[in-house]
Amino acid sequence: MSNPGDADATPITSARQLADYLAAGCKPRDRFTIGTEHEKFGFRHQGFAPPPYEPRGIRALLEAMAPNGWRPILDHGNPIGLTGRGSASVSLEPAGQLELSGGLLATLHDTQAEFAEHFAEVRAAAGPLELGFAPLGFHPIASRAEMPWMPKGRYAIMRAYMPQVGSLGLDMMTRTCTVQVNLDFGSEAEMVRMLRVSLALQPLATALFANSPFTEGKPNGFLSYRAQVWTDTDNARSGIPLAAFEEGFGFERYVEWLLDVPMYFVVRDGEYVDLSGRSFRDFMAGRLGDLVPGPATMGDFADHMTTAFPDVRLKRFLEMRGADAGSAEMMLAQSALWVGLLYDEAALEAAAALVARRPWAEYVALRPLVPRQGLATPFAGGTLRDLAREVVAIAQDGLRARARRDSAGRDESIHLAPLEAIVAGAPTQAEHWLARFHGVWQGDVTKIFAESAI
Repeated sequence: MSNPGDADATPITSARQLADYLAAGCKPRDRFTIGTEHEKFGFRHQGFAPPPYEPRGIRALLEAMAPNGWRPILDHGNPIGLTGRGSASVSLEPAGQLELSGGLLATLHDTQAEFAEHFAEVRAAAGPLELGFAPLGFHPIASRAEMPWMPKGRYAIMRAYMPQVGSLGLDMMTRTCTVQVNLDFGSEAEMVRMLRVSLALQPLATALFANSPFTEGKPNGFLSYRAQVWTDTDNARSGIPLAAFEEGFGFERYVEWLLDVPMYFVVRDGEYVDLSGRSFRDFMAGRLGDLVPGPATMGDFADHMTTAFPDVRLKRFLEMRGADAGSAEMMLAQSALWVGLLYDEAALEAAAALVARRPWAEYVALRPLVPRQGLATPFAGGTLRDLAREVVAIAQDGLRARARRDSAGRDESIHLAPLEAIVAGAPTQAEHWLARFHGVWQGDVTKIFAESAI
């Protein structure tokens, strides 16, 4: 989740104004960039407990990282993130999961270098605190009650509201980690094509990147329990919005959907005003009375956009949100998959044609099945692994066509190697960990921390 920041006080006068705000993200293809965000759980080297904010916890980690060109982001004097290094930032999820919102980069090779730099920086700051960090989709040992809470104003509001709209929202906040890639579009029509392809294929991504088979020290019966959590978090703001597949869908139709997503808050004079459950549409129309001072602003809308959680989120770019956090190679492969599918015109056409073979309802129906069944989920007379082979092949073609080469002359398709192995029959991350649990770990899930740590 984002750090606080957008303070645009321009009053909102119409839904068209908001659609124009989204449309301003359109850019020429030669200016497309790649932004990768990834989260990881902190753990104590002794006992593997999640570290608190303080003492000798997440606050100390941020303070140790800050001298490396960062500026702290403060919430009532408490550091809750870092900014100041170009377009990159560091933020905290509710239980202290550490997130890098990566910079806007030209190639996946640059993304790989950014990963390496960030992980080295975190290790250097965490070592003296006797902390480690592991990118996993769901916390493998801690109960919900054992997870700490960070002093971030928006999280107090969400913590109170989540139990009213789903049974697993607090688990989503405290016990999950994800990786997402943020990608550009050139026009409204291109955005629609990209959004539809990526929404339809998010359940496939969930299966490919499944990495959360344990809960409180035991196998939980799922391959991606993080994805299962999202099925009962807050369905008014998550999942696959059917509006995206309706005729005439575009920026304005997405705004209309977003206006009906219940609010969490607005920020006034640096303070969070609790508006949980209220309608942004009513807020825009001035129907909230004295609950909040002043009219709805563009800054309020920018904040509200961050509180909608569809599997693909539209801002002035697209966010792919369906994957568990995982190894560095797998998180890079997640970015490579979507860049390959969406950033080459021929690949996008091929992906759209592949998706169009089946009705949209069949892709939506996959979402509750893949958390447990993964790539073995039945689909179109076969399984999702069959679909995955075709999708990865298209992504390979797209990355080769981009022809963005590293210093050794290799194009970006090298970053799909982990997915090539999986579609050929290798285990997913979750399946790998389950084999370790039933084999050499002899039932000790805590072994996962050393083996998955960055």
